[in-house]
Amino acid sequence: MRRMLEQALNRLFRTRWGVALVLLAVVLAIVGLGRVFAGGNDTPSAVSVPSPVPAVTVNPSDEDGELGTEAPPSPVTSKGRAEPEAVAYAFASAWVDHQNVSAKAWHDRLVPNATQRLSDKLEGVDPASIPATRVLGRPGLVPISTTIVNAVVNVDSGKLTLRLVSPNGHWLVDGVDWERS
Repeated sequence: MRRMLEQALNRLFRTRWGVALVLLAVVLAIVGLGRVFAGGNDTPSAVSVPSPVPAVTVNPSDEDGELGTEAPPSPVTSKGRAEPEAVAYAFASAWVDHQNVSAKAWHDRLVPNATQRLSDKLEGVDPASIPATRVLGRPGLVPISTTIVNAVVNVDSGKLTLRLVSPNGHWLVDGVDWERS
């Protein structure tokens, strides 16, 4: 009888099921010993309990502020001042018009449509480093607020993105970014 039991166990441990049973027994023994030495409670004191998951609602009237159907704010322009699209076009036209012109003359063309901060940054820039020579079409406006607008201007070598600000209804370019196409 003992010999038959040994042969049956020997055959069992040579199969995948036998190996799986042995591994399961080892894992259960380790978990059991861990619980005995940890005091047997299910939540060890060294592990923090995560904060509750935020409530999710399916009520469409509960606004979370991320998605809205509201139109973006319209830029506000003081009476008698140029609209942001016109300012962006004038600045972009002066920006690409840099051939056969001195750095000072190029800079002076930008100043009427630039903030003092941007004007100071552009002072001393070599106009030969400007990667575009022509404006292609009208600027596309992306209103951010009533006093901040991004204008995207297609130029012959890519896209010129201008950040326009208008703290008091007078639009000026405050930032320039260029992306090669």
